[in-house]
Amino acid sequence: MAAAASASVGLLYARSYFPPSPFLSLKLAGGPLPSSSPLSSSSSSSQSSLSSSSHFCSSSSSCNFFGVNNSWQIQRFESHTMSTTAGSLSPTVIASGERGPDHLLVLVHGIMASPSDWIYFEAELKKRLGRNFLIYASSSNTFTKTFGGIDGAGKRLAEEVRQIVHKTGSLKKISFLAHSLGGLFARYAVSVLYTPKNSGDGDMGDTSKTGHSTKQGVIAGLEPINFITLASPHLGVRGRNQLPFLLGSPLLEKLAPSFASIFVGRTGSQLFLTDGKPNRPPLLLKMATDCEDGKFISSLGAFKCRIIYANVSFDHMVGWRTSSIRREDELPKPPQRSLDGYKHVVDAEYCPPVSSEGPHFATEVAKAKEAAQTEPSTQNTVEYHELVEACFFSPEEMIHGLQRLGWKKVDVSFHSAVWPFFAHNNIHVKNEWFHNAGTGVVKHVADSLKQQESAYFTASL
Repeated sequence: MAAAASASVGLLYARSYFPPSPFLSLKLAGGPLPSSSPLSSSSSSSQSSLSSSSHFCSSSSSCNFFGVNNSWQIQRFESHTMSTTAGSLSPTVIASGERGPDHLLVLVHGIMASPSDWIYFEAELKKRLGRNFLIYASSSNTFTKTFGGIDGAGKRLAEEVRQIVHKTGSLKKISFLAHSLGGLFARYAVSVLYTPKNSGDGDMGDTSKTGHSTKQGVIAGLEPINFITLASPHLGVRGRNQLPFLLGSPLLEKLAPSFASIFVGRTGSQLFLTDGKPNRPPLLLKMATDCEDGKFISSLGAFKCRIIYANVSFDHMVGWRTSSIRREDELPKPPQRSLDGYKHVVDAEYCPPVSSEGPHFATEVAKAKEAAQTEPSTQNTVEYHELVEACFFSPEEMIHGLQRLGWKKVDVSFHSAVWPFFAHNNIHVKNEWFHNAGTGVVKHVADSLKQQESAYFTASL
């Protein structure tokens, strides 16, 4: 049984259904943008303050997340692009007399993947977003580099972003769009790139390159706008149905942490919350708060809009609860019908920030973690797993920390798709032919990005 668990973790978690395309062809694409959208201009500036609020989310009109009476104020622009070839950070040549793009959108792929995963998604974004956006697919954490740990990958991504910003002087704003494990890489990276207000570092303080006041700080010297993840395991993969390909088997779920690091390295230990020194909290718990390792919550709170897309079912890699940052009893009954204009996107709601003391690392959990690390055995692993669940250390403690920010949560269901079991790759259309059920999600993401750009443009008038 242990061998079966190890084989499952190693083969299924690191595998892709189809190999990435052998080319990174990213052509210049232009076209008109729609003059209106079903999305309304919601208030996207969710403060990271610990204001008191109910813990439940609302999908009522008061959220202003989806509406029918709001129009886009977006000019029709032509797209600019940047090369995503590994090792190249040079933007394409901009015609003489034209101003460069001012909004950097960083695309971050997941485990055992590469920038080619974004070929379709990036092409669609270029058609829809306009010339203000510089869309860049990260290439610093390809394939087995994703096994080296979330922190290491996050630092490499941060350095990559710094180089892009340094080489592209027209940039003023920054957004992130990440799939799967890439969402955790991006969360770590923004904490590295974050500079709080009143830091004394010139334009890295509370005024970004835009000249606008940035009350929550800046990311790489730019004004943070959107932080969007698609099917990312924000709470790790430990617990019931958090790693769906284990089929909900209690025994497999308890044994899997013992073998995860063998097949997916430090990243596996971090996802199962068994990393770090025995008396120290695991990385994902630290990433749900501000600590000496990074301002993880403050950096996320600097973004004007945070959106998480989660697969309701048929995702073999990431469970609904961990990708949507919800408790088991908070999972709603998903609607069977898609939202108008967005096939397979079944629900969207805004969850306001909730007052919380943040996560803590219980002494008894630390002792159980030490036993599981120093004397690895099935018994110690199972005991640690049970104690973790009994103490609500996972995912409850991480939820306490992350819910201090407001989130827009979008649920996606491929139950009616031809290939529903490809949900994890459908959600970002990894392959245009096999995963095209996710085109409605791509459109929804693009419209969300346009909404924030429109709101920013209006506020600048």
